[in-house]
Amino acid sequence: MPTIPPLLIRDVRPLGAPPVDLLVQDGRIATLGPAIAAPACCVVEDGCGALLLPGLVEGHTHLDKTMWGMDWYRNEVGPRLVDRIENERAFRRASGHDAAAQSLVLARAFLAQGTTRLRTHVDIDTDAGLRHLEGVLRTQETMNAAQQIQIVAFPQSGLLGRPGTADLLDQALAAGADVLGGLDPCAIDGDPVRSLDLLFGIAERRGRPLDIHLHEPDAMGAFSLGLILDRTEALGLQGRVAISHGFCLGDLPEAECEALLARMARLGVALVTSAPAARSVPPLMRCRRAGVTVLAGNDGIRDTWTPYGNPDMLERAMLLGLRYNLRRDDELDVALDCVTAAGARGLGFEDYGLTTGCRADLVLVDARTVAEAVVARPPRRLVVAGGRVVARDGALLPDALAP
Repeated sequence: MPTIPPLLIRDVRPLGAPPVDLLVQDGRIATLGPAIAAPACCVVEDGCGALLLPGLVEGHTHLDKTMWGMDWYRNEVGPRLVDRIENERAFRRASGHDAAAQSLVLARAFLAQGTTRLRTHVDIDTDAGLRHLEGVLRTQETMNAAQQIQIVAFPQSGLLGRPGTADLLDQALAAGADVLGGLDPCAIDGDPVRSLDLLFGIAERRGRPLDIHLHEPDAMGAFSLGLILDRTEALGLQGRVAISHGFCLGDLPEAECEALLARMARLGVALVTSAPAARSVPPLMRCRRAGVTVLAGNDGIRDTWTPYGNPDMLERAMLLGLRYNLRRDDELDVALDCVTAAGARGLGFEDYGLTTGCRADLVLVDARTVAEAVVARPPRRLVVAGGRVVARDGALLPDALAP
């Protein structure tokens, strides 16, 4: 592998702190401090007093589904979850939607806006088999030098309704998927005990973490969540389970919600939210006070499910702030945390941050404070991934993905 030359970025303000220089060596942060001397053969960048952020983290997206950069898709799908699932399956079958090409387009767009680590859910079903996974695995390999991608093998049509899905999920993990996904054990599978026993059995056998979509509302969602927590504890999977959406937590009486949050915190179960405008959302600040790691993601971006979404995690932080009515500067710091440090922690990404020894994933923006960066979403002046400059002014450099 080619040696990465040292990189010295002068005059930057880490998360709004006083200005420092930052030296990167061997792809990692070596030193932060005033007036650092440039080593031999060092690349020097002038930060001009810009705000320095760690690389942004996308906690929940679907790279394989996106139509980012394609012609507009006319959405006429029905309102139910099952309508969207069936419509998407029919569209992908009829169009020959290319998960490899489209996932790469969206991953590159994320990187240009400073996202250096992300988790993507990839559909595994008896129609497509592992075809979508194979495409996203190619994108993962292509992006590897600049962007760390976790792939979730996700049963978008449920686990029980289509015989053979469990075997395909097992094959997906053997083929290289990093995480096992699940979906609504009551509302979709109709047999939550059997569904979760099967799902957790695969995860235990393969030694993989889980990320379970839980759209179920109210008491149904609370029941499913309780079953998930039971299995997490019984199988010793503390710190290896995430709940995506968790809408039920926004529906429940305070005491019932607090009890579930206390269990989630004790078991290290992370919560991933897109903070949608049209659904109940988990109570962000209450979750954090309980000790639950909350991170954010876009969910789908410009696909058959939704015309919305943007591969810009500062925008997602802003939308989080709007949904939760975060107005104070310290509250907007929380919004950024959900797409930076909490995101990395909740997904298990290591060597993350702005301290010595961390992988040098860095974003420079022209903003005075973190709050201004979240609200204004300024252009990314510079993006550094693994110690190499990969983007300027929102555009990838020609050699950004070179090994």
